[in-house]
Amino acid sequence: MELNEFLKYMESGAEIEAGSEAHLCMHKLSQEAIRLTTELNGSYHTNEEIVEIMCEITGRRVDETFSLFPPFYTDCGKNLKMGKKVFFNAGVKIQDQGGVTIDDGALIGHNVVIATLDHSLNPKHRGNLIPAPIHIGKNVWIGANATICKGVTIGDGAVIAAGAVVTKDVPACTVYGGVPARFIKNIQENV
Repeated sequence: MELNEFLKYMESGAEIEAGSEAHLCMHKLSQEAIRLTTELNGSYHTNEEIVEIMCEITGRRVDETFSLFPPFYTDCGKNLKMGKKVFFNAGVKIQDQGGVTIDDGALIGHNVVIATLDHSLNPKHRGNLIPAPIHIGKNVWIGANATICKGVTIGDGAVIAAGAVVTKDVPACTVYGGVPARFIKNIQENV
């Protein structure tokens, strides 16, 4: 299965049967991601070198204003899209097979997990995977150790508290926290 065909399949949200052509393609992409993230995490790199490696990981242009503090982990990379002035703190883990879009100015804290896949709830098909995209809006701040689950959209300017588990959409300019994440307060845009 070619990359474009795989990405289109992921976009459909169709269940991925364990051992299928799409599943085997996922494995192949994960091996490439492991190789590239090992290179990224294995020694010091300038920001320019980090951007260059991230271009290889994602297979697309990454803006020179992107920055991260290693280590960084992904088990795909090819379905990750990022805007300008995006920052990843140390230990960010992104499972992007289902599609992850991170808009301009987003700040992703230490050890954040962004996961676009679930396994089938049917025990006989537990190895099957179900993808759904995640969209993180402009100027979002995700605190340390938060988990963003598949299918979630986080609105522009929102804050996700440290340790939160986000299972539902988050409106713009709000603070959400807890497990599962719940509304805490609104944010005034012009503070």
